[in-house]
Amino acid sequence: MKLRDALLKHLAGWFAMLCCVLLVACAQPQPPERAFSDNVPRQPEATSGSSQKPGWSTATYAIATSNPLATDAGDQVLRAGGNAMDAAVAVQMALALVEPQSSGIGGGAFLLHFDGREVRSFDGRETAPQQATPQLFLAPDGKPIGHVQAVVGGRAVGVPGVVRMLALAHRQHGKLPWASLFEPAIRLAQNGFRVSTRLHALLSQERQLKQDPAAKAYFYDPEGKVWAVGHLLKNPELAAVLQRIATEGDSALMQGDIAQAMVDKVRNHAGNPGLLSLTDLASYQAKQRPPLCFDYAAGSPGQVKNYAVCGMGPPSSGAIAVGQILGLLGPSQASPMASALSPAGAPDVQLSADWLHRYTEASRLAFADRAQFLADPDFVDAPGGGWQSLLAPAYLAQRAQLISVGDNAKSMNIAQPGQPAGVKSSYAPMPSQPEYGTSHISIIDSGGQAVAMTTSIESAFGSRLMVKGFMLNNELTDFSFAPTDANGVPIANRVQPGKRPLSSMSPTLVIDKDSGKVLMSLGGAGGPFIIHQAAKMLYATFNWGLNVQQAANLPNFSSLNGPTLLEKGRFDAATIKQLKAMGHSVLEFDFASGVTAIQRTPNGLFGGVDPRREGLVMGD
Repeated sequence: MKLRDALLKHLAGWFAMLCCVLLVACAQPQPPERAFSDNVPRQPEATSGSSQKPGWSTATYAIATSNPLATDAGDQVLRAGGNAMDAAVAVQMALALVEPQSSGIGGGAFLLHFDGREVRSFDGRETAPQQATPQLFLAPDGKPIGHVQAVVGGRAVGVPGVVRMLALAHRQHGKLPWASLFEPAIRLAQNGFRVSTRLHALLSQERQLKQDPAAKAYFYDPEGKVWAVGHLLKNPELAAVLQRIATEGDSALMQGDIAQAMVDKVRNHAGNPGLLSLTDLASYQAKQRPPLCFDYAAGSPGQVKNYAVCGMGPPSSGAIAVGQILGLLGPSQASPMASALSPAGAPDVQLSADWLHRYTEASRLAFADRAQFLADPDFVDAPGGGWQSLLAPAYLAQRAQLISVGDNAKSMNIAQPGQPAGVKSSYAPMPSQPEYGTSHISIIDSGGQAVAMTTSIESAFGSRLMVKGFMLNNELTDFSFAPTDANGVPIANRVQPGKRPLSSMSPTLVIDKDSGKVLMSLGGAGGPFIIHQAAKMLYATFNWGLNVQQAANLPNFSSLNGPTLLEKGRFDAATIKQLKAMGHSVLEFDFASGVTAIQRTPNGLFGGVDPRREGLVMGD
């Protein structure tokens, strides 16, 4: 079935539709960094309402992103004969323009690629400048500075890696010429795009962006008001930068006058200068690392399917945390949580208090290990000689014994880290601190190749510094602000020169171990909540028979090794009462999640996107 005409029609009416759906959200803005409680992490990006997503069936290829214009950019490349890697490059360049609050060429990314035989992973995570020290985020009194104080300005700007990473991955796996992949984004930047309801809402709730003259001139009208929804926003400066990168390669960004502009912006900030240098930019290296894969089996007796679930290893915590949560839960706890089929034929899944208890307890254990052990593998050794020690069945079985169930179920509230392979860590656990936003791209092409890529500039609009039409990241705030604990024991994820900060980005590819084909490409957006989005998608599709759109529509839930966090208005009073009776400290708030996913079906492919964002799936 051909979708092109229908989808272009969808794009044409997109802004008007979202305006109506999200009018209330725009009229009553919520500050993007509002803390709901001292115990609840601040939201990566503010919420901007939700709209129903139908899910999309395609025949031979599909692409899902969190922005329709970015999806269309990738679709243009695929229709021109490009493959999944080509499309990923085109999408990233478009996102730099149309989703500047979440990602862009001034940030970093993790990318998984499947060529039909093997999964490979690419690390384009930002690095700390060579002049950075473990005391980067300490005040003169030796205490960590406030998060907003760290973010706004140059201090938290890391060496951006996404463009160099894409260049490395494209040289290995791309099909079309590099320069051609920039054409959709360049046209959009030159001709302009309409301000979406989501971008308008986030700008309306932003408090620091106007401090940067370039950002103020671009995002706001001459009176200092946010451009209205539907305003045609052109970015000739970014178009020129993209044209340079297209013709000169990634060195156009990392060396020369564009690099100098980034350095000047960071180092000359009046109130919060940073340490970025020309040497840092020129010497940055994207890395190809081994993917972190684990086996997962699910299905009814006699019909068990075996999957290989692959993600990023450190400096991402995503695959390890997701693998631990799924391993601690086990598929045996699936059936009591799914009721009979609904009248429409889809499983009518009710998230019971019992299942939520098991899930959030598993999350506490996973996040305790995350804080204790995980950091840049070039600086920190894996416990027991390998990261798989954290996923070893015997270790997870031992940890699962800590989850109380049945009539005596009681939340542990805060879990302690374990000792994988019997090894006691020489590091101190990292204290909890805010972690921010991202955007995710899922692609499966007609040749069976696939990409899962999560890309970020950290908090909404990054450091709030705009250079030549693009935003600079504030990713260094993903390091521990405190380099040691109270006893002077170092924290694994402390700042060190050239080091990559720990991340929760969780790009995921699922391979059918029997056929060898890619079954799913998925990921999410939203700081540490990304891990829970990936785990929710995998558990719901593996064990409850949901498709990826139905799974994305499920309520959000999580624990970061503290309170039990539930999406506001999505759980009934009886469920919350039961959780509290088990000792859970329950907090409800709006989750600004951002799942995109594609799955293989008997008839082709099926894609879904998070109803809480403005994403779209396209295909043939």
